[in-house]
Amino acid sequence: MSGDLIVPDGAQGLVLFAHGSGSGRHSPRNRYVAGALNEAGLGTLLFDLLTPEEETDRSNVFNIGLLAGRLLERTAWAREQPDAVGLPIGYFGASTGAAAALWAAATPGNDVAAIVSRGGRPDLAGPRLAAVRAPTLLIVGGRDPVVLELNEEAQERLAAESRIMIVPGATHLFEEPGALDAVAGHATDWFRTHFAARRASA
Repeated sequence: MSGDLIVPDGAQGLVLFAHGSGSGRHSPRNRYVAGALNEAGLGTLLFDLLTPEEETDRSNVFNIGLLAGRLLERTAWAREQPDAVGLPIGYFGASTGAAAALWAAATPGNDVAAIVSRGGRPDLAGPRLAAVRAPTLLIVGGRDPVVLELNEEAQERLAAESRIMIVPGATHLFEEPGALDAVAGHATDWFRTHFAARRASA
């Protein structure tokens, strides 16, 4: 599967992006956030979770186990890249990709330092939520009440450190002026804080 890996000099960590339904590594919103993370000294990997053929079967988009498996494969690959060896790993998931990120993070032996969800569906990770150990930030638009409720319910099942961050006035896709900037800022702060903590404890 194709992917775009960027690791700035002196990177503090590497963030893998798990896109949501109907999206991919070319998502302008994810690329915008990835650019902000790069400017803040964080590496990023954007890639497609499904092949073009698999995307034609709509059920694959909601097959969280399949998506998480692909994320785990890419995580193993990323850890072997010369520029990324030893870097703390983080996941940024949107929509169903957030569920895949949490599912993958709950897998035994997969050491993830931090997770950020943007308008995500963490509820779709179901019974895996209690096994997540990575600090998790759930970013939700203030005008996305259904997803906010689902995030609140999922947070109650998370045993790890977690926080819900509401972006006022934002709808599900964070298309309002300044909304995506807020997402990028919150994500950057979360990853930098927890990557630094991970490096300090190493």
